[in-house]
Amino acid sequence: MAGLLDALNAGKTSLSTNQKSIEIVGNNVANVNTEGYSRQRAELMQIPAVNFGDFFIGQGVTVSDVSRDYSSFISRQLQESNIAFGEETGRSNTLSELERIFNVSDDNLASEIDDFFDAWQELTTNPSGAVERDVVLQRGQLLGDAFRQVSDELNTITQNLNTEIIGEVEQLNEKISEIAKLNDRIRQIEIGGQQANAARDQRDLLVQDLSQTLGVKTYSDNLGMLAVVLPGGTPLVQGNTAMTIQTVTTGTNVELQVEIAGTIKDISREELGGEFRGIYEMRDVFVEGLHDDLDTLAIDITSSVNDIHDDGYFIDPTTDIATTGQFFFTDITALPSDVRASRSITTAFTDSRYIAAAGQDTAAPGDNENALKIAALETSHNVTGTDGNYDAFFSQMVSTVGIEASRNDLALKGAEDTTVQLQNLRDGYSGVSLEEEMIDLIQYQRGFQSSAKFLSTVDEMMNSLLQLKG
Repeated sequence: MAGLLDALNAGKTSLSTNQKSIEIVGNNVANVNTEGYSRQRAELMQIPAVNFGDFFIGQGVTVSDVSRDYSSFISRQLQESNIAFGEETGRSNTLSELERIFNVSDDNLASEIDDFFDAWQELTTNPSGAVERDVVLQRGQLLGDAFRQVSDELNTITQNLNTEIIGEVEQLNEKISEIAKLNDRIRQIEIGGQQANAARDQRDLLVQDLSQTLGVKTYSDNLGMLAVVLPGGTPLVQGNTAMTIQTVTTGTNVELQVEIAGTIKDISREELGGEFRGIYEMRDVFVEGLHDDLDTLAIDITSSVNDIHDDGYFIDPTTDIATTGQFFFTDITALPSDVRASRSITTAFTDSRYIAAAGQDTAAPGDNENALKIAALETSHNVTGTDGNYDAFFSQMVSTVGIEASRNDLALKGAEDTTVQLQNLRDGYSGVSLEEEMIDLIQYQRGFQSSAKFLSTVDEMMNSLLQLKG
């Protein structure tokens, strides 16, 4: 009778184990399309045998653990790939806008510069003509408008990047806080010997998001909790404690700070990675560099024109006397540090009679000496510190944008392809395959049916034995 009871117990454990295994297969099938889900497996272990006379008889089977298919190597590679992809993504939108501003069409700043000096060239044919003088003055005003437009568009890009930073921070803090909560949940579950598979999947997905956005690094401790830090080493998650990222406005820009145990720490551009690194590089280095070059071009054009115009002669309309000492543009060489030269170009007068086209103190009607000198600046003058004229200098700015945009396009596609390949590798290793699950389902179903048949047979044997005793 004792042998039948042992057999009954073995059948019962087999029945419940196959049932539990079927439940795990069902959970895998249910989550086949769940992002970040890792396939779970029932780890089966035989129950230790007991001594039965001269033999050791097995006591059945049990589910010792529910493991998940996970590769730390693939996960780490995917994390690094997301960092690179995020950084190029952070540059992409800004470069698209810059390509629109610094285009190679006929309607750009270079064409306005050409039109301005062409107007001076026309003035040389009739230096005392009122129409030609008015055109020169209007072209000077339009040149200032063109510089202001480009400068304003660069400012708009910077403002948009600042707005994007502010909008992202709230979501980042939510993810950081959620990782800390998942750390605590995982510790509480696994300290009892169980596996927190679902919580680990959720945490890994959040880490991948933060890797793409901030370029975070992660380190695991012996309790299963994950430390999350910025590339520069600044902690964001320690155990079940989450830090808080804050934004602070410095001048016209938005900077980041993190609160660590009540202490505020500034986060520099060099401490960031991922998308935020790309955004800050574009805002503080690339766009700022273009704006500085635009200011250099604005100062150089106005200064070189003013230097020649100041030496030229015109008939003062108030005295009818030939005189000199008049700038064409307002002086922008000594502006306050917070004022952009490219936004400050204006003509020094509104009456075209003040245009100094003459080179002699008589300012005779046909004297075009000074107008010729200014017209020649377009091709003869090199921008300070370079060996190119105005067109060449602006063309270099356009080329810089184009080259960086092309590099970004290639790098972005490369990083995206790498990320997709690694994601496919991860899905192949950890993802759910419906074909495999169907095979497992049939296997456990057969095991369940066999266990039920076995129990039915043991039950009949016990009834027969009881009838014999009766």
